[in-house]
Amino acid sequence: MRVMTWNLWWRFGPWEARRSAIATVIEEQQPDVLCCQEVWSAGGASLAAELADCLGYHHALTDDPFGGRDVGFHNAIVSRWPLSDVDSLPLPRDDGSDGHRRVLYARVGTPWGSWPVMSTHLDYRFDQSALRERQCRVLLELIAARRGDPDHDLPVVVGGDLNAVPDSDEVRLLTGRRAGPVSNLVLTDAWEVRGDGTGYTWLADHPYQPHSAWPNRRIDYLLVSWPRPKPTGNPIRVWRAGAEAIDGVLPSDHLAVVADLATPAD
Repeated sequence: MRVMTWNLWWRFGPWEARRSAIATVIEEQQPDVLCCQEVWSAGGASLAAELADCLGYHHALTDDPFGGRDVGFHNAIVSRWPLSDVDSLPLPRDDGSDGHRRVLYARVGTPWGSWPVMSTHLDYRFDQSALRERQCRVLLELIAARRGDPDHDLPVVVGGDLNAVPDSDEVRLLTGRRAGPVSNLVLTDAWEVRGDGTGYTWLADHPYQPHSAWPNRRIDYLLVSWPRPKPTGNPIRVWRAGAEAIDGVLPSDHLAVVADLATPAD
C-alpha cells in the first residue's frame, strides 16, 4: 500500500498556481492514501476535494479550528478507497485545554480490510518541544484507543508534519526511545527503516522561506504502529517528492514523504 504525507502550505505564496503543481506531483506518485496538512477550504470547496476529484478518490477533512473565517484550515485524508468512522480530534495547548491542532482519523476500506489512518500537524515553534511532547502523548493515546488487537489487526498509519526532528524529545517518545504513556505501543518511523540519506523535508534555502531561521530539517513523517502482525505495515521503500518546480512553480514549502508499506498479502 502506498502512503504519502505532505504539508500543502495552505493559501500562502502563489497558491492558485501551486494547486496544479500539487496535483501533478500527487498524480505522479499515485498514493493509495494521502495525508495532508495545511489544507484550505472555502465556500464548500477545498483543496482536498479538488485532489480527490482529480484522482477519482475519496476525502475527509478535520473541522476548521478557526471557524467563522472565509478560508478554513484543515488536515485531510485523500484515499483510493472509501473512508469510514471519520473523526476530528483536538490536540492540547500548553495548559492541557483543546488547541487548534488536530488529528484526523479515518478507517480506509482497503482490499486487506479496514485500515486505520491518521493525519496530524503539531505546533511549530522552536521553543515548543514540551507542548509537542504533550501532543504526542495524546496522539499515542488516540492510537491505542483505535488500533484494535496489535498482534492481529491492521496497524495504525500516521502521516504528519510534526515540526520536530528525529532526535527531539517528542519524536523519541513516539519511536520508543523514551517511555511513553501507553505500554506495548511505539511507532515505526518509515524513513529510519528504508529512507536513503537525510530525508530533509524542510530546506533552509527554499525560495518560499528566504528569511527563515530554521536549518535543514526532517520534520514530516510516515509512522506505523507497533506491535503489528508481520510483515504488515513494514516499510519496503521510502522517498521524498515535490522538490522540483512544475511549470516554474514549486508546489509547497515542504517536501512530501512517500512510502510503500507491506500488506498482509505480502
